[in-house]
Amino acid sequence: MTIKHLPLACLTGLLLPAGSPAQQAPASTLMTLPGPAGVSPRPITSQAQWTQKRAAVLDSMQQVMGKLPPRTGYPPMQVQYHDTLRENTYTRYKISFTPAENEKVYAFLYLPNKRLNFKKYPAMLALHPTGMPGKLITDGQGTQSDPVQRKNRAYAKELAERGFVVIAPDYPSFGEAGQHDFSADRYESGTMKAIFDNIRCVDLLQSLPEVDPARIGTIGHSLGGHNAMFTAAFDTRLKVVVSSCGWTMMDYYDIGKAAIERYGGRLGPFAQDRYMPLFRDRYGLVPEKIPFDFDEVIAAIAPRAFFSCSPLRDANFDVRGVRVGIDHAREVYRFFKVPDLLQVRYPDAIHDFPYDTRQEAYRFIEKALGGPAR
Repeated sequence: MTIKHLPLACLTGLLLPAGSPAQQAPASTLMTLPGPAGVSPRPITSQAQWTQKRAAVLDSMQQVMGKLPPRTGYPPMQVQYHDTLRENTYTRYKISFTPAENEKVYAFLYLPNKRLNFKKYPAMLALHPTGMPGKLITDGQGTQSDPVQRKNRAYAKELAERGFVVIAPDYPSFGEAGQHDFSADRYESGTMKAIFDNIRCVDLLQSLPEVDPARIGTIGHSLGGHNAMFTAAFDTRLKVVVSSCGWTMMDYYDIGKAAIERYGGRLGPFAQDRYMPLFRDRYGLVPEKIPFDFDEVIAAIAPRAFFSCSPLRDANFDVRGVRVGIDHAREVYRFFKVPDLLQVRYPDAIHDFPYDTRQEAYRFIEKALGGPAR
C-alpha cells in the first residue's frame, strides 16, 4: 500500500518550461487514510489515526531506502579523538567512532570552551551538501570559488560559535569516508546508511555530559538538507529541522536536459549508489511510482519544528514544488495546532543558503531548543 499523492497533470519525465506554472496542483492526501477498494479515503480526525498514517509514510520511505536497521544492541562506539583545534569560543575535535560492528563514522565535534558543571547545552547534527571535502564544507572549507558561498555553508562552525555542541559527520563516499564501498555494506541504499550513521551521531551526542539530551536538532544544505529531513522522520529525538535547498515535490525536481540524458531520467541523480538506487531499479525513475514524496517527509516530522530555505532561483529544487509541499504540510501542522512551527523562506537567490535566511534559521533553532542566545 502506498500513500503517494495524485500525480500532476503533466507528461511524465518531461520538464515544465522554465517559469511556466504546473497545469494543476496535486490534491493533498496527507490528512486521509486510504480505505478498501472502492471506498473513499477516510479523513484523519484522531492522534491514533495520525500515528497509523505516519507509520505508513515511514514504511513507504523504506520501500525506496531499504529497512532501517535495529536501533539497539550495538557494542560501545569506541570514540577516538584524532586532532584538536581551539578557537575563541569553541574547540573542534576530529573524531571517529564505530556505529556498528565493522563500520566507522568520521566527524567533527565542536564543544563550547566555557563549560559549567551545572549547565547542559543544546546540540545540532550538521549535515554537509554534496562535495568531496565532506564535513569540511560545514566548517567553511569547501571548494566553491565564491568565498561568500563557502561561508554560506559553514553552518556547523557558525552554530558552534553561537554556543551549540555540534557534530558534523561525513556522508558515505565523501570526506574521510570517500572510499566507502556501497556494494559491500549491509544497506540497500547510501541514504539509509547515512540515516543510520546520523542516528548514531545523535546517540553519541546524548552520551556527552555537556549535552542536554532533550534539546537536539539537525541542519543541512542540499544533500544535507534532505538527509536532515530523512533522519528526522525516523528519529523523533531531533526536535528542530532546518533544510536549505534540500527538497521539492518529485514532479518538480529539475536537472536540465543534458543531465536527463546523462542519468536516464529526471530523477536519475537520486538513483546513484550513494543515494537510492531503487529509484531506478524498482521504480524506473517514474515520479508517480515513487511511493513517498517530500510533503510526506515533512508530515512525518510534525509536530516538531521545521524550517525550509527555498530560494526562488534554485535550479534543482523548483520553488513551485516547495510551495505545493508546504501547502500540504500546513494541514498537518494545523491538525497539531502548531502552525508556527512550520516555516519557509524564499530568498531571491540561487542554490544557496544566504546570510539573512541563515540567521533566521539560527534564531528559529534557538527558539525551538530554548537557546543558547548569542
